[in-house]
Amino acid sequence: MRASGLAAAALALLAVAVLSIAVGAKPVPLSEVWHALLDRDAAEYAVVRQMRLPRTLLGLLAGTALGVAGAAMQALTRNPLADPGLLGINAGAAAAIATAALLFGVGGGTGQVWFALLGAAVVTVGVYAVGGGRSATPARLALAGAALNAALYSYVSAVMLLDSAGLERLRFWTVGSLASADTDTVRQVLPFIAVGLLVALAAARPLNALALGEDTAQALGARPALIRVVVIAAITLLCGAATAACGPIVFVGLIVPHLVRALTGPDLRWLLPYCGLLAPMLLLGSDVLGRVLGRPGELQVGIVTAVLGGPLFLWLVTRTTARP
Repeated sequence: MRASGLAAAALALLAVAVLSIAVGAKPVPLSEVWHALLDRDAAEYAVVRQMRLPRTLLGLLAGTALGVAGAAMQALTRNPLADPGLLGINAGAAAAIATAALLFGVGGGTGQVWFALLGAAVVTVGVYAVGGGRSATPARLALAGAALNAALYSYVSAVMLLDSAGLERLRFWTVGSLASADTDTVRQVLPFIAVGLLVALAAARPLNALALGEDTAQALGARPALIRVVVIAAITLLCGAATAACGPIVFVGLIVPHLVRALTGPDLRWLLPYCGLLAPMLLLGSDVLGRVLGRPGELQVGIVTAVLGGPLFLWLVTRTTARP
């Protein structure tokens, strides 16, 4: 049942990816999409191959990264509200990129990815330390993350005010967008996201043991301290790379694991692969919706996920608290 559901999710993601390539300010008939991908002389080659294909690939990578990172973070902290955005990790990456742009003139490329990873790592460790370290509780982690998130985004706003002309692109980036995607961006973030995904998937079984409690995990042969370090490293790679490429996109890593648990239960060996397929479906679907609703321009995907995710999250919270 779970395996068939995973196959169905993969097919649905493929369908959304095709829509992402075909739908936009200038619609491309599905019959011409394949032709435009292969034939350089096709009329739609520039639109499909050079603009929409990199955008779709980046949406797939970023959505997968955010979904898996959100699920891993919720399991690690045993906090259903844990999310790369709510715990300040995306804000840490944004603050590092803003600092790099202001002080060193870094405006993109691999340098931006490394600064984003550094910022994400510092904030991840900071939230965990402020939240109590090994004795951290879900409530303390959420409070620490919310405080750091607010402080860091205030810092980003202040940096942009200092040099509004030079940081025009950064202002656009902070909304969360796939519009500036290109082949180079995909190549730069792919290795980081691939390593993060492999590490997270490999840690699924130890994380299942850790979810039973430290004493039980140790009795089962797991090493809680090592598991935390490995999972935090994976989350940092996933969130840092996704944020560097697309900007801070909220709710994807929070909502999708909640929805997936209703299908798979808490077993991370199934939860993580499902999140890896359904999260990019949500991200790409939101991007397509933003292009349709914003014609002849577009609504950035970060705005669409926030508008969709807020009410959906409130519904999930209400549904959860209403249960006996």
